[in-house]
Amino acid sequence: MAEQPIILKGAEEIRFEGNEVGILISHGFTGTNQSMRPLAEAYAKEGYTVCAPRLKGHGTTPEDMETTSYEDWIKSVEDGYHWLKNRCDMIFVVGLSMGGTLALHIAKKFPDIKGVIPINAAIKIPAMEGTVAMEERFIDAIGSDIKNPEVEELAYERTPVRSVNQLLTLMTQVEEGMSDIHCPILIFVSDEDHVVPPHNSEMIFDSVFSEHKEIVHLENSYHVATLDHDQDLIIERSLEFFEMYAKTMG
Repeated sequence: MAEQPIILKGAEEIRFEGNEVGILISHGFTGTNQSMRPLAEAYAKEGYTVCAPRLKGHGTTPEDMETTSYEDWIKSVEDGYHWLKNRCDMIFVVGLSMGGTLALHIAKKFPDIKGVIPINAAIKIPAMEGTVAMEERFIDAIGSDIKNPEVEELAYERTPVRSVNQLLTLMTQVEEGMSDIHCPILIFVSDEDHVVPPHNSEMIFDSVFSEHKEIVHLENSYHVATLDHDQDLIIERSLEFFEMYAKTMG
């Protein structure tokens, strides 16, 4: 049996057992749960049951990530969904960057999802499309795009080109299925983002068939907004979202 890679400190899966409302959280591409922990802890403090899976190949080494596919990342999040489903009456899903893309996938695949919160979610990144033809095995890191100079994201220092290809495939699949999303959606978008063009969030807003949809602009954060200056706003507005739709649909 292959030796299991060592998980970086802070990258571990996060689980909190709470009430009958579950919150599924997904971190982003080359990132870790360190970027989502403030949200997970805030939600748990309010009594929610929380699961933030570690996406396969993440939080270990870029070489480990290189061996995984977008199907592996989907499975990681779906495993978290099933863990919550065994404990909760209703589930919301939250994701940052590619985690937002995966959150949209979950909202499409499982009609019982009560609401979805994509944060700087990725649907189309033209800058990445040119990297697929590269002969290099790795390209520069994309992590830690944070306005606050005192905060750093725990993410890979380089990005496997093979994984970029997997991300592009995932984004295409999710984009094609967005009209199948009907649950309430709260979209957060940083006005300045050096990884995912902010227009992605407008595309999501226009494409989903949700009756209840809202877009919130983050004026003081870059891509990893969950660790940036607008962290409190994201927590506050997402908690309001859970409370509103858990009540109306309970």
